Amino acid sequence: MAGKNEFYWRRLHSLLGVIPVGIFVVQHLIVNHFATQGEEAFNKASEFMGNLPFVIFLEFIVIYIPILFHGILGLYIAFAANNNPTKLSFFRNWMFTIQRITGVILLAFIAWHVWETRIQKAFFDVEVNYDMMANILSNPVALVLYFIGILSATFHLSNGLWSFLVRWGITQSPTSQRISSWVMAVIFVVISIIGIRAALAFVYPELFVG
Repeated sequence: MAGKNEFYWRRLHSLLGVIPVGIFVVQHLIVNHFATQGEEAFNKASEFMGNLPFVIFLEFIVIYIPILFHGILGLYIAFAANNNPTKLSFFRNWMFTIQRITGVILLAFIAWHVWETRIQKAFFDVEVNYDMMANILSNPVALVLYFIGILSATFHLSNGLWSFLVRWGITQSPTSQRISSWVMAVIFVVISIIGIRAALAFVYPELFVG
C-alpha cells in the first residue's frame, strides 16, 4: 500500500469506522442500555433488533464485513505503516498510540463477544436475551473484560471521529481541531456512561430498577 492507493485505503478505513461501524456501536450500546429499565424492556428491544427484515443479510453487510475490513486494515496501519509520531503534539501522540492499542483490544473483544452471543444462538440454539447477558456478566472477570471492551470501543470511536474530521478536511485549523477535541471528549464520556450502566444493569439490577 503506497502513494495514492494508501490515501484512498486510509480514507475508506476512516469512513467505515464512522459509517456503519460507529453507528452500530452507538446503536448497540443504546439497545443494551434498555437493561437499566429491567429484563422485559431489554428483551423487547433485543427481540425487535433480532427480528428486523433480512437481519442476517444486514448483520453481514452492515456489521461483520465492515468491522472485519476496518479491523484488518487498522492492524496494517498500526503495525506496518510508516508513522512519524514526532509530527504530532504530545497529547495527539498519546491519542494516536491509544487508538492503535484499543483497536487491537477491540478485535479480540468483538471476537469473544460474537462467540458468547451470536455463535451460541446460531449453532447451539441459545437465546440472546437478558438472562444470557446476566449469566455472562455475573462472572467478575467477564465483567471487567466487558468494561475494558466498552471503554476501548467508546474511546476508539470518539477519537476516530476526531481523526475522521481531520482526514476528510472538515476540521483543518488548530482552533477547529481543539474544539473538536473537547466535543469528542464529551461524546466519549456520554457513550461510556451508557455502556457501563448497561453492563452493570445485568449484574446489579437493583441499582437501576426500583
